[in-house]
This record gives sequence, C-alpha cells and structure tokens, in this order.
Amino acid sequence: MKYYIIAGEASGDLHGSNLIRELKINDPAAIIRCWGGELMQKAGADLVTHYRDLAFMGFTEVLKNIGTILSNIKTCKKDISKFKPDVLILIDYPGFNLRIAAWAKLHDLKVVYYISPQVWAWKESRVNMMKKCIDKMIVILPFEKDFFKIRWNWDVDYVGHPLVEVVDDWLLKNEQTILSDKPIVAILPGSRKQEIAKKLPVMLEVSTSFPNHQFIVAKAPGLEDRFYDQYISSYPNVSTVTNETYNLLAQSKAALVTSGTATLETALFRIPEVVCYKGSPISYQIAKRLIKIKYISLVNLIMDKMVVKELIQQHFSIKNLREELQTLLADDAAINTMKIHYNDLRKKLKYEGHASANAAKLITDFISY
Repeated sequence: MKYYIIAGEASGDLHGSNLIRELKINDPAAIIRCWGGELMQKAGADLVTHYRDLAFMGFTEVLKNIGTILSNIKTCKKDISKFKPDVLILIDYPGFNLRIAAWAKLHDLKVVYYISPQVWAWKESRVNMMKKCIDKMIVILPFEKDFFKIRWNWDVDYVGHPLVEVVDDWLLKNEQTILSDKPIVAILPGSRKQEIAKKLPVMLEVSTSFPNHQFIVAKAPGLEDRFYDQYISSYPNVSTVTNETYNLLAQSKAALVTSGTATLETALFRIPEVVCYKGSPISYQIAKRLIKIKYISLVNLIMDKMVVKELIQQHFSIKNLREELQTLLADDAAINTMKIHYNDLRKKLKYEGHASANAAKLITDFISY
C-alpha cells in the first residue's frame, strides 16, 4: 500500500516516525511519502518538505506568512495527486491539515487523522467539517473519545498516548551520558524560532540566580547553532545539547518548559517543571478571547487540575520564574506532591499495548477493508 503522511512540527515528526515503523511491520511492502522531519525520514519515509519550513505560530505570524502557507498547501495537493496514495494520514497541525483533508475528500481519497486537532479548546464548530472529510479519527488524549461521542455523536478510536511508549523505550534501552557534575536545570524553549526568541532570554536570565546549577538548553532539531549562540554566549553556567533531550531530562533536577508536548515528556520523566508561555501581544489577546480551556499545559489539562505552575504572558517574568524554580529545587513537599500527580497522569495515558502499534493496526485494517 501507498501512504502519504503529513506532520508539521517536531512532536508530529516523533509520533509520525513511530507510526511509520509500525506500519512497516504490518505492511512490509509499504511505500511512504511524507511532510515531516528527520525522524520520519530515518524511519523509512521519502521526505518531501521539512516541518521547519511550515512552522508559523500565532495569529499575527500566520497572517504575515499567509502567502508561503498557501503556496505550501498548493504544492502539497499537487504532490499527493501525483503520488496517488491508498490513504492520507494527517498528524495534528490542523491549520494546514484540515485544509488538505477537505480537498482530499473531494478527490475520493481515504483520510485518517492521527492526533486530533484540539477542537475541545477552541473552534469546536470545526467538528462538523471534520466529520464530513475524515474517514477515521484516532485520538491520544483520554478525554477526547467521550468529547467526540457525547457532544458530536462521533465514534473515534482512542489508542493511548504514544509518548508513554517513547519514554519507556528510551529508559529501557539507553544509558545516560553524563552532562555535568553540577545539579542540572533543563531548559526546553520550544522548536520554533519565534517562540524561542520570546522565551529563552527570560529563562537564561534566571540562571544568574543559581550559579551552583548547570542550565542546559535542549536545541530544536533543524535550527542552526548560531541562532542559539546569540542568546547563550554571555551566561557562564549555561550550555546546550542537540538530539539529547531525553538524556537531559533523565539527569535534571528541574525544568523550564515551553507549553506543548515537552510538558508531557518532562512529566513522564517525573521531573519537576514550570510551564512557560508568551506570544505576541495581539496573538495573545485574540487567543484569550477564543480559547476556552482552564490550562495551557497538557499535564494540567489531562489531570483537570493545576499540577504544574503555568507562567503565561505578563506573568512569565524573570522574578516569577526565579521564584518557581526555587520551589522546584528546594521545596520537598511540593516536589513529592507533583511526582505523585505524575504517577496518576501516567496511568491515565497508558492503554493496552503501544499507541503507535494500535494506530498502525487501525489504519492498515481500515484500508484493507
């Protein structure tokens, strides 16, 4: 069978790569073409476009780059038409992928969506369109199955969260490479230049208050060293790693984490964390009026309570971040409580078997039907 997979960011590349490996187990003759990253390419897909060329976040950033975005969509449609896949698999990245899904349905392509758009947070009205153009929806957050069934009478498939197996496999198969003889604070500033530029300077400035700790920045794959050097060079107790995020987390005492998938990865490693978010003023004000969720971090959303502190927009300051980090490093009661919640989180995310294998079987069974 021929599979066309589209992922538009680093987390999609990770989950896409694991899905590709499982698809090849179920279908050894699989031919796979993708938009994604190095991980999907390494797993055996023919990479058409890298996600770093698709990464625009925030309302104003999208408007500034609308020409590029529309050009990418046009290029993608042409490539899909030429490839003629048996199934189109879309991984998250809704601004792009929902447009492709609508077009694909008009052209009689089978459409599978793996990792649902977060319609429970905003733009819930999109579900009407999604039901019409998505043949099979596969979700990874435990509350999503009930959300779609109860509110929209749509039977979707829950497979568990793929990060559980990713972290478990890493801990089982990898030895730690020692990164510092000092206690380590991990800095995970995101994968896009726009978000890193807003958050990393604040995170780095906090390092000056903890001279006995080593702060280590996890670089995003695909971003050049000189981009980070402009921020890091003046801080003596800051260093970086590339492609070693899990090795870094495994050795860290605490972590400063940009909202997103990394908050969940950090929790699965049971590392105390503070979640950081700051967007452009216009984007933030628009989002504040449209998004209807209580929390921005996946950890808190899944647990439906404040497990990890969130510093958002004006609250994301050097002073506030310094105080929260001090708590994560020195308040034993707070640390123990957070880790107990992490244990409960893992139980919620774990499902029968591995999420990627479950998803691959659903997909291969679907297109063979």
